[in-house]
Amino acid sequence: MSIAVLDPLFIPLPDGRRLAATLWRPAEGKAPVVLEALPYRRRDGTIFRDAEMAPWYAEQGLAYCRLDLAGSGESDGVLLDEYLPAEQQDLSDVIAWLAAQDWCSGRVGMTGISWGGFNSLQVAARRPPALKAIIALCCSDDRFADDVHYMGGAYLTEDPLWSSFILALNALPPDPQQRADWQALWQQRLAANRCWSATWLRHQARDAYWRQGSVCEDWERIRIPVYAVGGWDDSYSNAVPRLLRHLRGPKKGLIGPWSHSHPCRGAPGPLIGWLQEALRWWRHWLLDEPTGIMEGPALTAWITEPERPAPAYAEHPGRWVADAGWPRAETPLTFFLNAGGLGAAPLPGGEMTLRSPASAGMECGRWGGYGGSCPDMPGDQRREDALGLAFDTAALEADLDLLGAPLLTLTLACDAPRANLTARLCAVDADGTSNLLTWGTLNLAHRQGSAAPSDLVPGERVTVALALNDFGRRVAAGQRLRLVLATQHWPILWPQPWLATVTLAAGEGRLILPLRRPRAEDAALPPFAPVVVAPPVACLAEREGRHERILETDVGSGRRSVTLHSDYGRTRLTGSGLVTESWCRDSFSILPEDPLSARLDSEWFIASESAGVAADATARVTLQGDAEALRLGWRVVARLDGREVSIREGGEVIPRQHL
Repeated sequence: MSIAVLDPLFIPLPDGRRLAATLWRPAEGKAPVVLEALPYRRRDGTIFRDAEMAPWYAEQGLAYCRLDLAGSGESDGVLLDEYLPAEQQDLSDVIAWLAAQDWCSGRVGMTGISWGGFNSLQVAARRPPALKAIIALCCSDDRFADDVHYMGGAYLTEDPLWSSFILALNALPPDPQQRADWQALWQQRLAANRCWSATWLRHQARDAYWRQGSVCEDWERIRIPVYAVGGWDDSYSNAVPRLLRHLRGPKKGLIGPWSHSHPCRGAPGPLIGWLQEALRWWRHWLLDEPTGIMEGPALTAWITEPERPAPAYAEHPGRWVADAGWPRAETPLTFFLNAGGLGAAPLPGGEMTLRSPASAGMECGRWGGYGGSCPDMPGDQRREDALGLAFDTAALEADLDLLGAPLLTLTLACDAPRANLTARLCAVDADGTSNLLTWGTLNLAHRQGSAAPSDLVPGERVTVALALNDFGRRVAAGQRLRLVLATQHWPILWPQPWLATVTLAAGEGRLILPLRRPRAEDAALPPFAPVVVAPPVACLAEREGRHERILETDVGSGRRSVTLHSDYGRTRLTGSGLVTESWCRDSFSILPEDPLSARLDSEWFIASESAGVAADATARVTLQGDAEALRLGWRVVARLDGREVSIREGGEVIPRQHL
């Protein structure tokens, strides 16, 4: 089928602003349209993945609209924060405009990965009449509990890393090839640019700021069909089970072995023919074609087979399993935390104490793994296991399949008013290699919920529940299961101000594992189609990318550090002449006996060149703290043809509130 490409397409909004888009559509006739709306610059940012997917959909009879959000790319306005109500209203207006075009059938779908998955869910909850179905990939229904900012009420260092990236991205100009007024619009954005972490750190509990845009606040708002997709190596897989459990309309879920990428791109594999799968969804809901997409299982999930830990994976061994929903009731596998390890029955008697060094967690990987050649994955956990309180089972007599979220309940006392408690579940090989399966954390001030955290009373016994992340793994006969508790998880979590000691009573803790037994429908699962994508965008790599993760110890001071360096290279798009370049360097350091020595430094460089105009931006974000407050510093420099045109910087002292 021949297609037409409109770039730029400026979509008018009711208030007179225009949002920039690229539209791929069948050259003749009417077609439904799928909308994807992101802030990541469609011209020189997501063009590489857009070119592999959007034209393919158009060739199959669907229109595809890739929109720059207001304040990004070539769209009017400035971008002030993520997931604002104004963004959701803009997208509702865009959907109405698309549906009214003479080339459109009047039906609209919405999709996206990460930010685009979030806003697909958020707009679905607003119920614009023309929006008929969505596909949400690698995102969350809960902005406070399960995004880049907080986890279990503890502060994720991914938050300032992410704001460093968006600080640099927001300092780049629109493409001069598409906006004659690019300089004026650029100046507006430079004047408004700031570090978003300052806002996020002021909201350390689940308040109205986080409830806005969290669709889990009112599941009934979403009535249209939802296909929720995630990957076990991504940080957003927990949303898929919740969406399947709570949505009342038509729904499907898919969780594969992937990281933060589409199931037909990136790593680790095995990849699948995701475009064909998505097309079946769109044809069913936008064209009323009987594709059979809703006749299969509600959930298809990957069970990873035992493998050796590695910093990056090209592919995971495993198999697909099917289920009619999430979860299906089964007999849970329960273990008790006894003084001698994990046992089938409680053995009371005695106390166990836990006090981890501030540097514990350095070999546990990264919260936001991005797959491919990025060495983000956790390594052998033996050294980390020794820094916590470990409980082992006996060697397993048979293979176990685990699919879901483990639940840990503990009765404990703490000698400090606050502490972060982290639980890791590992599979231990016969040679002692410890493989991280899943983990979770709880800021103990949030033990009764995150809406109104409260400090512990030192020495007072409390009972807490800690849910680990959903996962799908097979543990082999001969391996042992190991639960490890720690009071630090650096540098994934920002530490509490002191090294707390936690005391547990033997036999009073309980670990419930999501056992899954083999089912007949697993063998009946049809294979996914092979990967197909459209031809990649024509480009020339002027500098190849590379990735490093370096762990160091200064034997003099004892300071331990982690440095992440990702160079994404320099690429020239031969069709448009655009050039894009970026790199980042993140570093974390801490003294094992002093959590107040923690320091984070994040630096992003992003450059864009078009029509002879070369612009770049360098953003730096730092985070330190004392017992009372966190100190956030930031600076962003924008340059045009090598000359500085804007320098913005700021510093924030933000009181710690149970953090």
